[in-house]
Amino acid sequence: CPYCVVPFTRGREWSRPVEEILDEVTGLVDKGAIEIELLGQNVNAYRGLDNEGVGHDLALLIRQVSLISGVKRIRFVTSHPADMNEDLVTAFSEVPELSPYMHLPIQSGSDSILAAMERGHTVSEYLTWIDRLRTVCPDIALASDFIVGFPGETEANFQETLNLVEQVRYDHAYSFVFSARPGTTAADMKNPVPREVAEARLARLQERINTIQYEQNQSRIGRVE
Repeated sequence: CPYCVVPFTRGREWSRPVEEILDEVTGLVDKGAIEIELLGQNVNAYRGLDNEGVGHDLALLIRQVSLISGVKRIRFVTSHPADMNEDLVTAFSEVPELSPYMHLPIQSGSDSILAAMERGHTVSEYLTWIDRLRTVCPDIALASDFIVGFPGETEANFQETLNLVEQVRYDHAYSFVFSARPGTTAADMKNPVPREVAEARLARLQERINTIQYEQNQSRIGRVE
């Protein structure tokens, strides 16, 4: 993404070998761990090899981790919508150790802003994955990330983001005002959004997110989790 400084600070994306991860998980379980979190950026772009040269995506890696005795819960973060696949969705219905939680950042509810961000997907494609996740795991908790005030964002674009939040009803979300990072192409983009406008939009977005989150939390009262 043109706003992302991660490639400049961490270098090119790479995947750890499968056996190395499984050995680490086994060692953690031997020390008493019961919950394993698979971490990457982007974690669902994982493409690792085992000792026999067999390629593993994140879904297959999750299944391998679930086979390790003592692992009771598995989580993963953070995913990219453009790297989603059906096997990862299916894992939520077939791997009981996989916690029903998905952090799937979209950043904006506007297709034009998503294109400017070079996200590689549309709002419609994103919502299709949300629908598939909720079909296989109706009780799944959903989280996202949002950037407000990206260069060129209009009030109409921002309203599309509010509409998306209303439609999906996230259980949790991280939201920020766009912050230019030196070396990224977004730092030099034209039509910057005035800071005071972006901050006002962020306040509106967070108010809506917090209200929905409170309502979602209220719906859990009386349940045993």
